[in-house]
Amino acid sequence: MTTNPFALLIHVNFHDAEKSEDLEEFKLLTLSSGLTPRHIVQTSRTKPTAKYFIGTGKLLEIQNLLNQEPVSVVLVNHNLSPAQSRNLEQALQCRVIDRTELILDIFAQRARTFEGMLQVELAQLKHLSTRLVRGWTHLERQKGGIGLRGPGESQLETDRRLIRNRIATINKRLEKVVEQRNQNRQARQHHGMPCIALIGYTNAGKSTLFNRLTKSDAYVADQLFATLDPTSRRCYIPELGNVIMIDTVGFIRHLPPDLVKAFKATLEETLQADLLLHVIDRHDSKRHEHKEAVLAILQELGADNIPILQVNNKLDLLPELEPSIQYDIDGMPIKVQISSYSGAGIPLLYEALKNCLRK
Repeated sequence: MTTNPFALLIHVNFHDAEKSEDLEEFKLLTLSSGLTPRHIVQTSRTKPTAKYFIGTGKLLEIQNLLNQEPVSVVLVNHNLSPAQSRNLEQALQCRVIDRTELILDIFAQRARTFEGMLQVELAQLKHLSTRLVRGWTHLERQKGGIGLRGPGESQLETDRRLIRNRIATINKRLEKVVEQRNQNRQARQHHGMPCIALIGYTNAGKSTLFNRLTKSDAYVADQLFATLDPTSRRCYIPELGNVIMIDTVGFIRHLPPDLVKAFKATLEETLQADLLLHVIDRHDSKRHEHKEAVLAILQELGADNIPILQVNNKLDLLPELEPSIQYDIDGMPIKVQISSYSGAGIPLLYEALKNCLRK
């Protein structure tokens, strides 16, 4: 039986809450990437240092830990500048990955469709293009090199040109994907079938709810970003008829900007939905922060004007709560409490969906 490679985790508690990240979420990201945390080094700072992001005292502590028990990689729960990444790697003599690179790596592992793989590669290329100072030259070697380098062109310039060319190629392919999506959407609209998109923070239980409503078997796992590629299924709602239900990628705080842009085509379905089901893990103590993170990303995508029905999920973990519907002053459903795992409250969800879509 093989074990996952070990990682050392670096987490900085900043005085500014906006800069801070969630340590428990960082551990889940680490496990989701296929790594096992061996050491967790925490420190508190007002602001990061320019050279190493962390102080020299903590750097020495980490060097001593790595000398005693080497690990495969050092993970930093924050975004590093190219210089900080390079300086840490030189000081620790170990590969260093920041939060953005870790998320991109998880997405690369999860992508299954041609479109999903293209979008991940696009985000990775955009991110890595800022880190060419680290001597990232494998693209040139993959292409063979001979005949590709221009007169007097340095290795760095060659790599940058190859990345620009590859980004242009991917963008053209994704344009075709968007065009195909528009055709499929027009076909659905022609048949008068409403569209519902499931959105929410990663690991909120969207795929479990999707499977229960559509009677399908989309991949479900207790890990971050278990669903990456969007899945569409037909769903029958009593007294209303058939609708299209779409399961989307989970959102996360401080999602890398390039990833939001790269996944615009995937989230295009969200922009065209008639109703958004915002699935929230009711058992999660950080659910309010996660809700705000999702709403912020919806605003960034331009989808904040679409009607939203909030679905508080995982009531099976809260036996003191009962399934229920909450209405606004106009009598429209705005919140439903259910358990997608046990099925409690699903009839109430059908009722709420029927009322929302009839409007």
